[in-house]
Amino acid sequence: MAIKTNKGISTDGKRVMTIDEFKQWLKKFDADKDGRISKEELRSAVYETGGRFGRWKSWRGIRSADTDGSGFIDESEITNLVGFADKYLGVRILHT
Repeated sequence: MAIKTNKGISTDGKRVMTIDEFKQWLKKFDADKDGRISKEELRSAVYETGGRFGRWKSWRGIRSADTDGSGFIDESEITNLVGFADKYLGVRILHT
């Protein structure tokens, strides 16, 4: 288990956020401001965090989090991205 440092980075190098901070961080990738995250917008998040294979990773993220099959991640589905964020975005979500 990673330990949070005082700069918001865990000892394993991952950015540490609460679920609310994660939601706010994701909103900056909502380019069309429709309140949903598309595959292309999630790809931007992958690339911003230094990730590679953004097209494949964003497809995986949408597939794993999109429970209603809309092709987008809406507000109610963001919590489904916690595992994806840890594995592919270098973001560890703190459970409070």
